[in-house]
Amino acid sequence: MGLSVNTNVAAMVALQNLNASTRELEVTQQRVSTGLKVMGAKDNASSYAIAQGIRGDIGALGAITSSLNRAKSISDVALAGGESISDLLIQMKEKAFGAVDPSLDTQARAALNEDFKALRSQIDLIVRNSKFDGANLMDGSIAAPGIQILADADATNAITLAPEDMSVSGSIVTISSTANLSTLTAASVALSLVNASQQNVTSALARLGSTGKKIDAHLVFVSKLHDALTGGIGNLVDADMAVESAKLQALQIKQQLGTQSLAIANTAPQAVLSLFQGG
Repeated sequence: MGLSVNTNVAAMVALQNLNASTRELEVTQQRVSTGLKVMGAKDNASSYAIAQGIRGDIGALGAITSSLNRAKSISDVALAGGESISDLLIQMKEKAFGAVDPSLDTQARAALNEDFKALRSQIDLIVRNSKFDGANLMDGSIAAPGIQILADADATNAITLAPEDMSVSGSIVTISSTANLSTLTAASVALSLVNASQQNVTSALARLGSTGKKIDAHLVFVSKLHDALTGGIGNLVDADMAVESAKLQALQIKQQLGTQSLAIANTAPQAVLSLFQGG
């Protein structure tokens, strides 16, 4: 095309290139400022959809972690209570064993009986207070199978925290609420009940400990899974800041050169004026 003041092709080309550089620069600046290469579905629909799905799983894992931490606390409190009861039973066995001595005088028997009953009452006190956030595994308030704890993001699997009722006169602590050492016969019965209760409490503690260990292990797994999923989202949507930094500098230079090129192209029609200058 010849010289024209109406149509400046060079300027139009320069403007198109400048606009393209500006758009690329805007995208790069957004990535640098947010640290993301995929900020919405418009940037990359498939990656965005996958990332959103994983974010939902991460949110679910947060709820699972809270549930597991609550269950861990309930289990730990029950274990502490059960261990205290086990210690009390050792003391009660000592009292009951002393009371089966036929040569024991009345005053000594009475003293042992008072100690025995005080220890028995202490079991009741421990059972009533071994609760966390309103949940008590030891007083019979929680029916079988127990507390169901969510174990996965799909809410299809659960860990069961089973109750262990250690109330006096129960199936674990078989010592009756009226057990005493006032006579040789009563002391013999009490000793038998204490021995059975010790075995039962030991078994109950083993079950509680096993479940607590399972909860601890699952908490570790959920934490690792959370980190892995978070890293997966980063691989999908995070920008490579080293690449973006280099690209930003290149585009800034490109934009400046585009501006200068457009300025040069805009001055081209001025050459027409020289054709009309007098000799």
